[in-house]
Amino acid sequence: MRGFTHGGLIAFLALGGCTQAQPSVQTPFTLEREIILPDVKGRIDHLALDVAHHRLFVAEIANGSVDTVNLASGQLRRITGLAEPQGVAYLPGLDQLVVASGGDGTVRFFNAATLMSVGSLKLGSDADNVRVDKASGLMAVGYGAGAIALIDPVRREVVRTIPLPAHPEGFQIDAAKGRLYVNLPNAGAVAAVDLAEGTVLARWRAPHHLNFPMALGAEGQTLAIVSRLPAYLSMLDAASGAVHLDPSTCGDADDVFRDARRKRWYVSCGSGKVEAFSETASPLGFVKTGSCARTSLYSPDLDRLIVAVPAGWTGGSARLLVLKPEN
Repeated sequence: MRGFTHGGLIAFLALGGCTQAQPSVQTPFTLEREIILPDVKGRIDHLALDVAHHRLFVAEIANGSVDTVNLASGQLRRITGLAEPQGVAYLPGLDQLVVASGGDGTVRFFNAATLMSVGSLKLGSDADNVRVDKASGLMAVGYGAGAIALIDPVRREVVRTIPLPAHPEGFQIDAAKGRLYVNLPNAGAVAAVDLAEGTVLARWRAPHHLNFPMALGAEGQTLAIVSRLPAYLSMLDAASGAVHLDPSTCGDADDVFRDARRKRWYVSCGSGKVEAFSETASPLGFVKTGSCARTSLYSPDLDRLIVAVPAGWTGGSARLLVLKPEN
């Protein structure tokens, strides 16, 4: 980090912020800090992180805005006038923020330091999740009734389109294998895609309905998929799609992450919890967050889980919870 050591950032996060009762002994997390997101109404979608400049990007879909939160200083800046921003990604080589908006189907590029627009392209309806292929440098953006576009962020052009049988929700890229795995809840399926060829290699039946979040396990051997109906955390073999483990979890999940350091899984749910599981999917406890707080981001670099809590129906500002995993 420039001008701010990792230890210094963690120390800053441990200070200040709103006071709140600590979670019970049942949880593997400690609430370290709250960050208020003023004047943000409605649902919050995806998060992205720029570790080098300690900047967090928050897609506020119902508010039509994206917030840039400096985790070191607490400073907040906002991009407004967006049409349902959903997916966000940070491109460190270009120092740019990418925003995919479902309302107008655009993918917009911003200078991450100034937040000035530097370009855009029209993709298609319901532009959603954004991932970056570390091997090729291309961005993958899900959109429409069933497609993922591979975009060159330098030329800001679509170089390949991968057709799918339904709208893509949570997906992950295994850069080492050149594979993309994607949840297709409207088709009740999970698909494996060859990125170089742009073809679907395999399509497996989803273990349960409404399979939205997805994470990759160690060495890309396992897919962790969370379903909402009923609420289960399913562990699939990435080669065959076979389900090995299938414990129940909290309801209305939208994100799942693997903590490689502790060999754990974290599931964030709109029912107001983050649940932790061991590598073998044994429950380790939970922390209460807030109603509809299903969006989160785990950073191995910061070793923190950040959860977005939307504004309450009966009052209370939208906020970010910075959670420290306990050993």
